[in-house]
Amino acid sequence: MKPIRTVALLALISLLSHEQADAGAPQVRAQAPGFYRMMLGHVEITALLDGTHPFPVHDVMTRNETMPGGERKAVKLAESYPGKAEALLAGSDLSAPVEGSINAFLVNTGEKLILIDSGAGSLYGACCGHLLENLRTSGYKPEQIDEIYLTHLHADHVGGIAPQGKPAFPNAIIRVNQKDLDYWLDAKNENEAPKFLKPMFEGDRASLKPYLEAGRLRPFSEGQELSPGIRAIPTPGHTPGHTSYEISSEGQTLLVWGDLVHVAPIQFPDPAVTVAYDNDPISAEAERMGVFAQSARTASWIAAAHIAFPGIGHVRSVDGRFEWLPANYTTVLNPTRD
Repeated sequence: MKPIRTVALLALISLLSHEQADAGAPQVRAQAPGFYRMMLGHVEITALLDGTHPFPVHDVMTRNETMPGGERKAVKLAESYPGKAEALLAGSDLSAPVEGSINAFLVNTGEKLILIDSGAGSLYGACCGHLLENLRTSGYKPEQIDEIYLTHLHADHVGGIAPQGKPAFPNAIIRVNQKDLDYWLDAKNENEAPKFLKPMFEGDRASLKPYLEAGRLRPFSEGQELSPGIRAIPTPGHTPGHTSYEISSEGQTLLVWGDLVHVAPIQFPDPAVTVAYDNDPISAEAERMGVFAQSARTASWIAAAHIAFPGIGHVRSVDGRFEWLPANYTTVLNPTRD
């Protein structure tokens, strides 16, 4: 039999051990706020995360193939090249479905506050629609936004301007390419669209309606300078009026390129890979190749809607193969020059 003093000591040790175990901090299981900043010359760029969602690689990724008659046509990637998507994803330690980012970009020129794209708002469910909270956390308020430039009118780019049909940016002017506006607000196009695209038309009408009624929807023509140092660059294919935005300051350039890329580990090594959402997959491939080549040649900055947040980096070419170089994380936000 153990002495009473020893038994009491063991009991005390056991009690203290349980208290220490119970005192452990619970896991938070939440990510850091979704914003990241960089300076482009004297212009401040803030990347804003709307959310991430599983991207169905096998269901929607296609590849432009040459048919026996010489015509080029988009064919499902899993059928034309079985195993290719899995192999390319594995090279980046990924697998399908890929967790895709939905990024938007806030441009502070010092005179104007411009948001490029707005996220999905309430159109994608609980995964997304976090742009407003990340905007506020980044130090800005929705009512401060002067203009919103939309790359195109797919749900995950336009939905954030009016979640649940209510305008989120009370003072903002909405700018969008006239060709995209004409296409997505046309009932004939809606009737002829594939079934999976039909909800996009309804979402566009609901998102744009309050701004249209308030006289704050102003379409633009291709190639137009929308603000000093910000130019609309037509990059059609994904949608008829798909537009990228070139921002220039102090000799530096950043291209906000919208949906030229959906899955980076697949489309950088093989730009012929397209997606079922492309309105014209042949044009989409041509625009992607052209922008890849020019961006690699000029070493300009890229801001991408669907590359892992913050989606900012460069394109480079190595032995004829394109690669994505993500921006190095920085806390230095002084105005920069080349």
